[in-house]
Amino acid sequence: MKALLRTLAGPRAALWRLLAGAVVISFTPVWVTLTEADPTTSGFYRLLIGGGVLFAWVWWRSGRPIPRPGLCVVLALAGASFALDLFFWHRSILYVGAGVSTLLANFQVFILLFAGIWLYRQRPTPLQWLAVPLAVFGLALIVGLDWRALSPEYRLGVIFGLLTAVSYAGYILGLRAARSRATPADAGSPMRDIAVASLAGAVVLAGLTPFTGESLALPGWRDVWLITGYALTATVIGWVLISSALAYLSAARAGLVLLAQPTLSFVWDIVFFGRSFSAVEAAGAAIALTAIYLGVRGRDAASPRPPDAAERQTDGSAAVSSAAQATIDPGRRDTR
Repeated sequence: MKALLRTLAGPRAALWRLLAGAVVISFTPVWVTLTEADPTTSGFYRLLIGGGVLFAWVWWRSGRPIPRPGLCVVLALAGASFALDLFFWHRSILYVGAGVSTLLANFQVFILLFAGIWLYRQRPTPLQWLAVPLAVFGLALIVGLDWRALSPEYRLGVIFGLLTAVSYAGYILGLRAARSRATPADAGSPMRDIAVASLAGAVVLAGLTPFTGESLALPGWRDVWLITGYALTATVIGWVLISSALAYLSAARAGLVLLAQPTLSFVWDIVFFGRSFSAVEAAGAAIALTAIYLGVRGRDAASPRPPDAAERQTDGSAAVSSAAQATIDPGRRDTR
């Protein structure tokens, strides 16, 4: 059993952890739809409850829930990015609807693709170059993109949606940077990373509520239970799985796998809320899933070495150097 758990937590299972995390967070629109809380309020409690649970768990297990200052800064910036992601996404929904806002938010795949090239010297495979536009095209068929009525409000919603994509990509890159910089001396873990980032994000959202006119009060006990479930599934389970996989995978591939989230969210909308769909939308879902398969099917031309190799070194500075090199070295195979 211990050997199985080590395998599931190791680099060879990183792809499956990322995919499992994407499936879990694909249910987030279901939770948000069911609650009557304000958008910023639901986001605040999602981060506060989820981050608080993880913080307490890490403190109980290791007694060291707070990383060194350098990592704290990286994780706080990641958390701020995710807070802005939630803030912009909910406002984009108000102006352009959930479908178009979800498509715009998932333009993160392009940002991660080029961030991988520029920051990590990763070379996308030909299949990945093909898969990215194919996946976005499939998403466009799912959500529809009607440009016939470009009112000022609609254009503002588009801007908010693109800002969501930038914030989402910043969060993923921040978590990836934290994972790749962690050393044995940090006693680091994905749970600690998500805990610190979530609590930082909750502070940002709480600071935004006076400017939005929203209240942090929840409408009733039903909303308390719904948002608690939302926090535990999305933050505690979903994003811990995702964070644990990011250091082992290229940025381009991570972005492609995470496109499973909006595709599955479309499916849950049909299953749970009886959303009607057309043949074009069904074709879009099939195209998006095919693109995701193409993107994860082969191995990256640039792949990180598992941090385990760095952790076996006795010198702490050598461990830092090896872990950092494992993130950017273009000559290593991907275990995803």
